[in-house]
Amino acid sequence: MGNVLAVSSGRSQVLPVPVALPLPTVESSTLANDLELKNPGTIEELHKKYKDIQANTFEGAKIILYKVLSNHFQVSHSLHLGQTVPSGYRFCATYVGTKPGDTTIAEGFPVILGDIDLLGNLNANVIHQISPRLRWKLTTQIQDSKTAATQLSMDYRGSDFTTSLTIANPSVFTNSVMIVGQYLQSMTSSLALGTELAYQCGPHVPGRQVAQVSVVARYAAENSVLSGTLGQSGLHACYYQRANDELQIGVELQTSLRMKDSVATLVYQLDLPKADLVFKGAIDSNWLISGVLEKRLNPLPFTLVICGRIDHAKNNFRLGCGLMMG
Repeated sequence: MGNVLAVSSGRSQVLPVPVALPLPTVESSTLANDLELKNPGTIEELHKKYKDIQANTFEGAKIILYKVLSNHFQVSHSLHLGQTVPSGYRFCATYVGTKPGDTTIAEGFPVILGDIDLLGNLNANVIHQISPRLRWKLTTQIQDSKTAATQLSMDYRGSDFTTSLTIANPSVFTNSVMIVGQYLQSMTSSLALGTELAYQCGPHVPGRQVAQVSVVARYAAENSVLSGTLGQSGLHACYYQRANDELQIGVELQTSLRMKDSVATLVYQLDLPKADLVFKGAIDSNWLISGVLEKRLNPLPFTLVICGRIDHAKNNFRLGCGLMMG
């Protein structure tokens, strides 16, 4: 996998030439920059820049209290009152270990996080870095005292490539499982290409088994990222652009070949550090408009969140208001 550079040494044979021509010179630093490719990350992070500025809205009232107990442990309490999603209280805990991870960012392993409600419904994640190149993640969901979903992922990060394997919901009783294999390779310092193979089998799958192959690509410049996924189900493309220190914009196109339908979405994020305010907005081709406003209430450790979502096609409007403390 990856690019293997073979350098051979030995005496070169000198051939007589009638005219001595000047040989082109190549700067060693330029050649090194062309050959030193960085790890492209995982395919799961392909559209990360676009997703970070999406406007994630909620309906009703929400209160979240964060409490840092130590450098490695923190908890949160959340209370949500709404009609579209189940209301109630949730407790969340996060533990970060002492094993260092990537030196470029502050991270530690293992990472254990989960949340549980008053009915005992649990969402848990365990992330651990076994070696500098190998990392695994275990995700499980328990609902109504039963395991609703289980997923195990393994990522191997080479110097200029990443390969991943995911196994989801395996069951020996129903002979069902979903396996996803991914590979992403850095071609240049800006371009990365890869592929994804998804296989699923089970009694609820048409024909009891199905497989799909997709190709992915990402081109990253200094302030912009263009990424896309093309497969049998359709096309998913995203474009991200940082216009300046305050404004970020993104465009997404989702095309379904089965439904013969396409949806385009425009998102943006406006940061006003002097006003301690962040606003995210979005509008798509179905005239679904959403927005989220986050206002830091200094000097108090509070953040006020107001969000709204209006669907003109369905004549539906939702409003949410929240307060984050800590």
